[in-house]
Amino acid sequence: MTGRIPSRVHLGAAVAMLAIGAGLLVSPGATKPVIVAIADDPRRFGLAVAACYLLRPLLAWPTTPLAALVGYGFGVTAGIPIAMVGVVGTVVPTFVFARWIAAGTTADAADGRWFASLADRAGTVVDRYYATAGPTRGVVGSRLAPIPSDVATVAAAVHGVSLPRFLAGTALGELPWTIAAVSVGASAASMTSTDPSTLGPFALALGLAGGLVLLSRPLYRYLSIETGRSSTEG
Repeated sequence: MTGRIPSRVHLGAAVAMLAIGAGLLVSPGATKPVIVAIADDPRRFGLAVAACYLLRPLLAWPTTPLAALVGYGFGVTAGIPIAMVGVVGTVVPTFVFARWIAAGTTADAADGRWFASLADRAGTVVDRYYATAGPTRGVVGSRLAPIPSDVATVAAAVHGVSLPRFLAGTALGELPWTIAAVSVGASAASMTSTDPSTLGPFALALGLAGGLVLLSRPLYRYLSIETGRSSTEG
């Protein structure tokens, strides 16, 4: 029976919907006019960028537009480390919150069978992926793939990837995207897009190729095991 206080799962679903809705209403592109206007003042620009990164987990903003803004104001040399700190730092709250929600999933399963079934199926897919790729390699691969950052974060948290491995995998996997985004921002080529594919076909292809190379060995091992099982059962 559901009590007056919302369960962890209900709370998590509500927070996620609110964050997505707020992110759609207030996109990173909406901050462009203000931030560009103060780009000549390093102190004010830095504070504005810091505020955007602090808001990112609450608004479910993608990381690449923010990295482009960093590149616009700080250039490539200083922009890359600044953007990497922003990326790695802002995934931690989402990771911790998702881990807390996952810890209460079993207890909350009785509140709604449909959600329990959906969560179980999603968890099975995530567990198979990380069982095949490994924790750090799995995080790197999910970061290289052109999927929303918070989706990759929640998947790692639900599976139980440790925080150090998660942070290491995030840094390695986000580095190519960050370099590309900062470079785009530094050249002021595209400041309003929130789509990673606008960083250029080459950057997109590079991320996909990196993910395939990284996961090719564990994927081959997994397929070999499954093929062996099928032959034995047949």
